[in-house]
Amino acid sequence: MKVLLIGGTGTISTAISRKLATMYGVELFLINRGTRNCILPDTVHFLTADINDENTISRMIEELNFDAVCEFIGFEPSDVERDFRLFNGKTLQYIFISSASAYNKMPPSPVITEGTSLKNPYWDYARKKMDCEEFLMRMYRECEFPVTIVRPSHTYDERKVPLAIHGKNGTWQVIKRIMEEKPVIINGDGTSLWTITSSEDFAKGFIGPIGNRKAIGEAFHITSDVSISWTQIYQIVANYFGVSLHPYYVSSQFLIRASDGLYDFNGELWGDKAHTVLFDNSKIKNAVPGFCATVTPEEGIRRTLDWCLSHKECQKEDEEFDRWCDRVISVLNQAVSNFK
Repeated sequence: MKVLLIGGTGTISTAISRKLATMYGVELFLINRGTRNCILPDTVHFLTADINDENTISRMIEELNFDAVCEFIGFEPSDVERDFRLFNGKTLQYIFISSASAYNKMPPSPVITEGTSLKNPYWDYARKKMDCEEFLMRMYRECEFPVTIVRPSHTYDERKVPLAIHGKNGTWQVIKRIMEEKPVIINGDGTSLWTITSSEDFAKGFIGPIGNRKAIGEAFHITSDVSISWTQIYQIVANYFGVSLHPYYVSSQFLIRASDGLYDFNGELWGDKAHTVLFDNSKIKNAVPGFCATVTPEEGIRRTLDWCLSHKECQKEDEEFDRWCDRVISVLNQAVSNFK
């Protein structure tokens, strides 16, 4: 079976690449710019190019046909339109990685199934993923393009601790604040439930539908079955360092206004992490018998912290975000004192 991944070395896709590369009967191809290909086995066929260079890609795959093409870096409708031109007639299945953030942010039930409507007026990223899905499903109906939609939720690998509020340099500055026992901003009152999924578990569910004709024309989300509160997630980090957690709860609306465009909290919070989300994974489990996410939040976060502490490149400080946190906390403390 010939499988092509567009991307293949990112947060979600690296675990999938590693797993496919060791599977009997799978010939794995990657199209990307080659910046992290060294982390994968040399049995992988690397097609090093910019996927947006359509003429070059067309020449590179001219003599190739695939059982599955998996798009991990498609974010705009123009990306999937390009893929349709490149791979229509050259693959038996095209798998598009969308996002669970596309689901309705005010659903009638917090339990999300693939039948939950798609509606996210708060986040441009999610709306573009929806537009991509709409184009691909139209091509499936009108042109029999063999599309499968996969919607991950908050999926993380060893390089990024899954926290809610952070700056442009990632989560390290938040981790540092926890280590130093400084107040740490948590959205809302910290009790909303959230689902985090390790890329290792996601890979197990993702590989199952590859080559499955029954998955054509279908959408699946793939997540852990465990949902925990944001306070519990931050507490796992504090427990790792053996320190006390000092949560500072701030409403999502205030955080959005206080960021004043500096951070996209309107999308990240109202469009995603401010809402309790519980996923019903029955559909992917029916398609992949035996699939179950087994990495607990505690285990996954501890692994990620182990990695971050042993890899300096993960420790990107963010003084701007640190100052912003201190300012938010100071302003709110002053507001409280004004009532005394």
